[in-house]
Order: sequence, then C-alpha cells, then structure tokens
Amino acid sequence: MSLLCTGTIGIDTVRAPTGKADKVLGGSCTYFAAAASYYTRVRIVAAVGGDWPAKHRATLETFEDVDLRGLEVRPKSKTFAWGGQYAQNMDNRQTLFTELGVLAEPPPAVPEKFKDSTHVFLANTHPGVQLALLEQFPDRVLAVADTMDLWIKTARPELETLLGRVDGLVLNYDEAEQFSQVRNPVTAARLMLDKFGPGAAMSPKGKPAKAPKRRHAGLRFIVVKKGEHGAILVHRKGVAALPAYPSEAVVDPTGAGDSFAGGMMGSIVSMGKKLGKDPASFEVVRAAMAHGTVMASFVIEAFSLGRLLTLRRREVKSRLQEFERIVRVG
Repeated sequence: MSLLCTGTIGIDTVRAPTGKADKVLGGSCTYFAAAASYYTRVRIVAAVGGDWPAKHRATLETFEDVDLRGLEVRPKSKTFAWGGQYAQNMDNRQTLFTELGVLAEPPPAVPEKFKDSTHVFLANTHPGVQLALLEQFPDRVLAVADTMDLWIKTARPELETLLGRVDGLVLNYDEAEQFSQVRNPVTAARLMLDKFGPGAAMSPKGKPAKAPKRRHAGLRFIVVKKGEHGAILVHRKGVAALPAYPSEAVVDPTGAGDSFAGGMMGSIVSMGKKLGKDPASFEVVRAAMAHGTVMASFVIEAFSLGRLLTLRRREVKSRLQEFERIVRVG
C-alpha cells in the first residue's frame, strides 16, 4: 500500500494574536505529508519555483517518511505564496495576499514510479487539475479530494465530474452549504452523496445504499470540517461526529485542515496494512478521523511545522488515548 498527496508547497506569511511568522514553509502538501508521515510513508507530487528556500527543503527532509522524488523545482518560476491574518478568536481569517506562481502553470508530472499509488489525496487546487492527476493512478483503491469555495463558484462542472470519480470528499461546513444550498451540514452532505455516490440514493434516515457496482463509481463518504467544533462524517452506511481536541495553546491554525486529512489518510493506510479492511468503510473512516483530529491539535501549537518537527510518536499515541477517553460515552 502506498499513499500519495498532490497539492501545494508554498511560502506563508502569517499574522495572529500570538505573534507573526514571515516566509515560513506552508502549503497543503506540506502539512498533509508531515502529519501522514507519522503513520506511513507518503509521496508528494507538487511544484515550487527557483525562489523556494533551501532551508524549506531541509525541513521537509527532516520527515524521513516523506518522499520528495515527485517535487518539481522550476528555476524560472515563483513559488506559491500566501499571507493571512487571524482575528482575536483565531477562527476568522483574512487573506492579505496570494501569489499563484507555479499554480498558474501546468501541474507537475507524476513520476512513473509513483503511478502505482493505492491511496491518493487530492489536496485543494483547481478540480480540473485534480481530475487530470487522479486519472494517472489506475491502481488506486481509495481517492479523497479537498476543495474550497472558489472552485464551487468558478469551476463547478469540473468539480462535479471529480466528485463522480473519488471515494471521499473533505470540505468545510460553509462550503457544504454553498455547494448544496442547504444550511444543515448533514443534510447537505447527504444530498451530495445522493447525486454523486454509487448505487442507490441514501434515504433521509441514512439507511445504507447499495454497494458500488464498479470501481471509482463515486462518493461513498464526506467529511465536513467545523474547525473548533470538530468534524462530521456522513457515509453511505451512517453518520458520526467527533469534537475537536480541547487545545489550550492555539498559536497558528494554518494547516489544521490539511494536517487533519494527513492524519486521517495516513491512519487509513496503516490500518489497511494491519487489518486488511475496506479503506472507505464507515468503521475505518470514523476511526481514522480521530487520528486526524489529534494531528490537527498538534500542528496548531506552533507556526508552520514547528510543533510537528519536535513531535514524537509516543506523544501522538498518548494524545489519541486521551482523546478516546474524552469522546467515550458510558
């Protein structure tokens, strides 16, 4: 089994009530891969420009299970850069600037040696690019995509095509509302499963739908992220909800969602190796969300990858056990 992530590696500038960080390592691939590497080896397919600092590559190389052979350096291009400022509540965020750089160019090539990847995560980028990349992994057994409000507004046809080809979708609650025009996140996700999922439609009561009749036949589950309020899993076999870990030291929320996805996908691969279960089953995804929640709780404790660079697996195990005690009822 092998995990691969496509997305961005960038340079972030962050302003928060807790301080500031200038030109630090960021991007969806960065956070995803760092978090996932605590569970399994993860391959990256991304592009950076000639201005990408050598120290940022050295930082990524610190994570021994992050495979950078799919990282494309374009000497004459600029690296994707983003700047943001967080409000006092650390929830609301204002984008100060976005410099697309390599994102305005053709996507990076997938190395031949990566095309046998079985588990694929398509981090947030244009859905047309996500779809083109997805089709290069014929042996995939699980494909999950992330998206955002911009693509719902400007590239909906491509996004809808993508949703018919992936097994899972991760998005924020306001994006679920924007896509479905329904405020309730569970109802919104069910409507999306009805439209883009395999087999029969899911009933209003959440009864199981028929199993897919062909590979890559459409959405089986949606994870709706609600930030400090946790996440909701809407699956064709049921619904589950997990709170966020009650963190007391929030320094920088940047990358929390991507780290959540990394922990979730990394643990799915790890569980698959040990248990051999369907990676998109309700039980596996629900359990994996706890790992995603824990990884997100660590990344927010410092700017950029600061906390993950010092994190030890025993700390992950300890916090996971603590989180399981928190959510246990009875």
